[in-house]
Amino acid sequence: MKPILLLVILYSLFLPGMAQSNSGIEGTVIDESGAPLPGALVQIRELNKSAITNPNGQFFFEQIQRGSYILEVSFIGYQRFETSVELSESPNLELEIKLIPDAIQLEGLVVTSQRRSQLIKDVPIAVTSYGTDFLTRTNTFEFDALSEFVPGLQVQLQSVNNPGFVIRGITSDDGDARVEPRVSVFQDGVSISKSRGSVVELFDMERVEVLKGPQGTLFGRGAQIGAIHLIQNKAKNSFSSQIRLGAGDYGQRLATGHVNVPLTDQFFLRVAGIYNAREGYLENLSGGTLNGKDTKAGRIAMKYLSGKNTAIDFIFNYQKDTPPGTAFKSGTYAPFGGDVSPNTFADMERGNELGVDRSVWGATLLVNQTLGSTWDLSSITAYREFDSFETFDSDGTVAPTLFLGEEAIGKQFSQELRFNFADESRFRGFTGLSFFYENGSQRIPYEGDERSLYALFTPFVRSGIQGASLPDPVKEQVLAAIPFEPLVINGQANLVNNLPNVPAIFGPLAGAPLKSVHREVSTNFGRNYAYEVFADGTYDFNSKLSVTAGLRGTYEQITGALDVPEAEERGTLGFILTGGSANNIFTPTDGRKETTEEFFSAVGRLAVDYKMSPNTTFFGNVSRGRRPNVVQVLASETNVLNAETVWSYEVGMKTLSSDDRLSFDLNAYYYDYSNFQTSIAVADQDGLRIDTRDEGASTALGFETALRYAVVKNLSFFANYGFIDATFDEVDAEGNAQNLAGNTFRLTPKHSASAGLDFGIPISQKALLYFRPTYSYKSRVFFEETNLPGIEQEGYGMLNLRLGFNFGQKYDLMLFANNALDEEFIIDAGNTGGAFGIPTFIAGPPRMIGAQFTVNFR
Repeated sequence: MKPILLLVILYSLFLPGMAQSNSGIEGTVIDESGAPLPGALVQIRELNKSAITNPNGQFFFEQIQRGSYILEVSFIGYQRFETSVELSESPNLELEIKLIPDAIQLEGLVVTSQRRSQLIKDVPIAVTSYGTDFLTRTNTFEFDALSEFVPGLQVQLQSVNNPGFVIRGITSDDGDARVEPRVSVFQDGVSISKSRGSVVELFDMERVEVLKGPQGTLFGRGAQIGAIHLIQNKAKNSFSSQIRLGAGDYGQRLATGHVNVPLTDQFFLRVAGIYNAREGYLENLSGGTLNGKDTKAGRIAMKYLSGKNTAIDFIFNYQKDTPPGTAFKSGTYAPFGGDVSPNTFADMERGNELGVDRSVWGATLLVNQTLGSTWDLSSITAYREFDSFETFDSDGTVAPTLFLGEEAIGKQFSQELRFNFADESRFRGFTGLSFFYENGSQRIPYEGDERSLYALFTPFVRSGIQGASLPDPVKEQVLAAIPFEPLVINGQANLVNNLPNVPAIFGPLAGAPLKSVHREVSTNFGRNYAYEVFADGTYDFNSKLSVTAGLRGTYEQITGALDVPEAEERGTLGFILTGGSANNIFTPTDGRKETTEEFFSAVGRLAVDYKMSPNTTFFGNVSRGRRPNVVQVLASETNVLNAETVWSYEVGMKTLSSDDRLSFDLNAYYYDYSNFQTSIAVADQDGLRIDTRDEGASTALGFETALRYAVVKNLSFFANYGFIDATFDEVDAEGNAQNLAGNTFRLTPKHSASAGLDFGIPISQKALLYFRPTYSYKSRVFFEETNLPGIEQEGYGMLNLRLGFNFGQKYDLMLFANNALDEEFIIDAGNTGGAFGIPTFIAGPPRMIGAQFTVNFR
């Protein structure tokens, strides 16, 4: 008892003296607009202490002995800040530090790829990041334009309703409600990955980050091979506004801008919007144009600072798309007076009825609560909906054969809670949990003329006769009575009024009249519940070596369903594809067929980061990625495809010069896939459908490099190159020969490269004349895993030019030429028509010229 009493007395005597001799420093780092700068480095050189600002821009130093110190703050893209601080008798010193932008440094060098602000060179994975200035100067508003500047990324936009995202050879483009994406698209931490709702305009952006390799640990389900993260500008504590207007050929019209207003000292508002439209660049003889654009989008962002430790952001996005139809032009039958070139006019039935009507909206609530000097809590709550209806002529001709629609509807809710830890010790990281719910459907209505559809089916009928067990003379006689019927003759639809009168083949239907109108519909459904727990952290063994490890566990309840009713009016041609049912195209399901399955899974990563010098870092990582199982319900059976998995191995190096003007990185990777899933349009006993298949084992290897250099104030350039060899293995895991052995992944050029220059000539103290050319190249790509000859695009390059005049950073006039050399190319081939032996082709945009005028108000 006495020793304890003695300790209490000594503690009471010494504690006041200790408290009086130590103080703390805390503060907030902001930019010129008053917005917090997370990830800034704050140092006290005399004490060898440092801190990184949290998502609210705050930093903390505790137990600092009283005295005078130099506080130094640095952040990429801003001038270094130093100030002298004096710690006296007050327990804490509170500071607000405003950083000034540096005019020569590169941008996009600070990223949040690992859910915390870091220099891009300190992130042990391959990341490409571009900020506001780059996106503005390259006139980038769409995903496919962005992909030209990111090694390893390809984006195919058939339409806003039908995109394809490809990272390092892996394509994510399936619109089936039952199939999850491989590449995740995130918007301020919220998944918008479902194919039909993933295309958004890139306006008023703070930054775009593209992460390559499995990112399931950081971004969750669906990020099997990579993630695209869109970080939008948030409301700030300063007034600013901008408006940009543009016009060009093909009826181009552009209006975009924003207004940011601080309503009080704690509440800020930002409103932004865009209208981006043009006519189609291909004429359609049946009416209207094809391959156009018509997008209207708006955003409201609000920020509320509820005290110095709490920041709340609310963001509401809305986008409406009503472009004309997509030119799925036939490569077999030419329009009247034309040819089968994808880049010339087409004649597709229904004319002006072709097109997309899509709306997407979502609301996001971001809350960051500082819990102390080492902990903060982040919450992301979001709800999102999309509703899209597209009509298209799948045969690509004037014939009324395959007029299809697609109505895709999706609703989702997500909630993530994440605890972030960082202090002056060697460890930093996060842990948390999340919930994700989505419910969607894909309804496909069909309408066609049986007289034309029979002509399309004649190769199937004749092939069946040739394969039948009949004497050769009988076969020849029957084939002569059932001749091949072309779909189009001299630019006009070939309509066959009656089935051939051949009872041996058509039975009681022999000689039956064919209907001019037939309708039917197929609808698939998908519903998912996902619960996840995750943790990820980095430990510094010393000043040079760091190790990062992460793990994410997932429980999923996945429901897949299919509903194909029989046509109200019985079709005549059901015996060919649908087993003699009332439907000609889709095999009936006899009511809604539904299956629910449960799955448990885990993904993880291990990364090593070694700082060879203050400017150069080497890294290596091993990670496991997973694409969720597919519950595929067909009319005849239900298949549960195994989860597609990949093991990724990657090494690389990153260099950032001490003045933040030169950035160079190089990485190499190897992927090993199991249960590789492919999707292809097929027509067989289960009718016309997009079939998802397990094609077994495959591998990919490649390397990428990128360089950016701000030479002087008005001169900078970038260049990048990517190589990939991605093929299906000769045998699967059991040693069995594979159907696609040796074939190349679709939409995967072996070589891709781009380069660009930003050169300005001052013509007065305030006026600047600038020239900004960019060039990109892609080698040959196949559009389907079958690698069929002709269903491909040979290598090509594209030159874009920007020439402009800027006055006082307020007024800007720019002339532009996209595809300045008028290169002819296609962006897709095969498609639904390919399932019937008449592949269709979609032309890429020709040369487009125009002008834009921008005014900035401060």
